[in-house]
Amino acid sequence: MDRVGSPGRLRRVTAKLEYRWVDDDAGLHEVIDAVLREERYAIDTEFHRERTYFPALALVQLGWGDDEIALIDPLAVDVSAFRRLFDADITAVFHAAQQDLDVLTHAVGAVPRHFFDTQIAGGFVGYGTPSLSALLNGELSINPPKGDRLTDWLRRPLTDAQRQYAAVDVAHLLDVHDRLLAQLDELDRVSWAEEACRELAARPVGAIDPMIAWTRLKDVKGLRPRPRAVAQAVAAWRERTAVERNSPVRQVLPDLAVLGIAQRQPSNAKELGQARGVDDRFSKGKIADQLLKAVAEGKAADPPEQVRGTDDLDRDLRPAVTLISAWVSQVAKRERIDTAMLATRADLTAFLAGDPSARLAHGWRNELLGEGIGRLVEGRAALTFDRGNGLRLVDVAD
Repeated sequence: MDRVGSPGRLRRVTAKLEYRWVDDDAGLHEVIDAVLREERYAIDTEFHRERTYFPALALVQLGWGDDEIALIDPLAVDVSAFRRLFDADITAVFHAAQQDLDVLTHAVGAVPRHFFDTQIAGGFVGYGTPSLSALLNGELSINPPKGDRLTDWLRRPLTDAQRQYAAVDVAHLLDVHDRLLAQLDELDRVSWAEEACRELAARPVGAIDPMIAWTRLKDVKGLRPRPRAVAQAVAAWRERTAVERNSPVRQVLPDLAVLGIAQRQPSNAKELGQARGVDDRFSKGKIADQLLKAVAEGKAADPPEQVRGTDDLDRDLRPAVTLISAWVSQVAKRERIDTAMLATRADLTAFLAGDPSARLAHGWRNELLGEGIGRLVEGRAALTFDRGNGLRLVDVAD
């Protein structure tokens, strides 16, 4: 399906959008009642998390029907009312839903049962990982006005310019939904997009399990078993403390300090103060006592398994990851699919390691890549370079 327009014929949105500003519970229930009469609705959120562990919901935008838009102030209403909407058997249309799902899980305690992510869908019809502006440009020939990226959405009152900018995020989203669905249907990829949305819905949101927080540390793969156990204990203490304070984890204790403590494994305050990344804030008083207790727990615990990576594969298979990655990029280009959506290096490693839960082990990814990867690894196929067409998978003669 050809896209509407081209970058040379973009029209900038200059007319003001009509919207409802909702800052009382009665108004919120009226909006939800109206949306529940539809088969779908557009939704977006504005939030901040720079100074908190959990994202702070600052605005919810809804679009439905014939150009109906509501901007809901979560600082003034009981957002638990959204549960009634989210539990309904209608489709919520997001763009780049992952962070919205996170913030809604924390603020509302629920997310829509059924949703469609236009960013994911765009990745199946020739876009990379498209921004909303890219989809509005490419699908509707609309060039939305630029807003202030540093807007404090928690400040009240919001200006009309800020509200207009927020309203644009849902004003045309259902039209984009229509366009993408038509293209997915033509390519027979609707089920692929739906599967990818289900994968997104299954990702963990909210607080991280403290016992796996250590796996997010940079350079953690270089730790030996005993320091790894200490890193796990100290990172778990940091995660729990961050949740209790609702503070970013790095404000509780920097990553460098976690790794420094893990390497040094201090047994007293003086040794703690000598660990890299640990300053006076962490080497004295109650915090020092808590850190030393965590270190002792780590020393007494069984070390966790190392973070898996390419190095965990059989040595003979490691070069295959690089080779197959090149072919995956070629397949993604040919099929007009976002490469990261098709298969990451982690996906390849898991598949080659025989992980039954690997994304490449089933579904549409397996249909596109599984058999070819098997032939490459078994030596029944090879890659050749065809100028103009890139890499091609060819059979190897016996």
